[in-house]
Amino acid sequence: MAVIQLDRDSGLPPGGWPTPKSAYVHVPFCRHRCGYCNFSVVADRDQWIEKYLDAIDAELAALESPAVSTLFLGGGTPTHLPPTALERLLKLVRNRFSLNREGEFSVEANPEDIDPAKLRQLRDHGVNRMSLGVQSFNDSKLKVLERGHRAKQACRTIEQVADVIPNLSIDLIFSAPGETAEEWDEELQTAFSLPIRHLSTYALTFEKGTSFWSRRFHGELSDNDESVEVAMYQAARQRAKEYGFDHYEVSNFSRPGFRCQHNMSYWHGDGWFAAGPGAARFVSGVREVNHRSTSTYLRRMERGQSPTAEREAISVEQFARERAAFGVRVLDGIQFREFQKATGVDLRELCESAVDRSVNEELIEVSDDVLKLSERGVLFADTVASRFLSD
Repeated sequence: MAVIQLDRDSGLPPGGWPTPKSAYVHVPFCRHRCGYCNFSVVADRDQWIEKYLDAIDAELAALESPAVSTLFLGGGTPTHLPPTALERLLKLVRNRFSLNREGEFSVEANPEDIDPAKLRQLRDHGVNRMSLGVQSFNDSKLKVLERGHRAKQACRTIEQVADVIPNLSIDLIFSAPGETAEEWDEELQTAFSLPIRHLSTYALTFEKGTSFWSRRFHGELSDNDESVEVAMYQAARQRAKEYGFDHYEVSNFSRPGFRCQHNMSYWHGDGWFAAGPGAARFVSGVREVNHRSTSTYLRRMERGQSPTAEREAISVEQFARERAAFGVRVLDGIQFREFQKATGVDLRELCESAVDRSVNEELIEVSDDVLKLSERGVLFADTVASRFLSD
């Protein structure tokens, strides 16, 4: 068993639990629910928007306007809100958090919800980073994915956003049913030819409870062969390199200086605030998750009850394991000395079996002070992460 060095008086990691410097607010509203989506979202429930805004304001009121370095409005689709409601939300979160002058303020959006007036509204309230849910530049694939826009609209919207809020990220899905490696490569070249500064790529997954899961069960949809999926992932890595993008996390690429600072706070194991249906937070060594159901969340907030559905005070060892599992996904790797300073744990001792096994299988590389995924290990990042959690 590894020796865990705790603060003598408090029993906490050296220096105590990390002070949250990031905040996430979940906006559950969407035009419609895509077939692959398993997030906490609602469609055709815009009549709940005002109640939702009241609930968010009440939930955040207890925080006493903490200082943060990143603020992220995700969903769902925050930009689905009509102008007056979006105005109230933007004012509300700026009032409930004290964002650093150089802080990162991100908002998720879909191409069909963006227009010049909405972009100016976002910019004027301090939004300096946009994350656009493009998912594909192939019209046939967009139809399969049940997206509400088409490729030309996505390209126009990217140009439009970049003119107003230059720090633009887009999401793309690969390995959709019937998709070929050649089609995916064409999409990558389209993406990198546009004025984006960040790209997130995700293989399509069939999550239990989604319509895609049911359709696959009934033979209406099928998985791509694993070798095709790997080829697509490697193509993304190669194209990113060609276009000057840094592959800094397993699923994420950026131009130099434009890594997503909000997500980095998760991967580095820092604390964060979160509010809204299904939102998960980590504050003072306690992990809490709100009710996923928007109706339940709203009902509980209206009654003055806690929105929390799950609560867990984690141990220092669990904190260290989770920090390692998320941290290894960042391709710069984990610095042993920095890790021990933050957690009080020697990672090589705590996860000796996981480290040795992964080194022997050539999934990770270990130097005097750094542990990181190997080229082969990047393809098996989830395997490595799971070992840190349990071995």
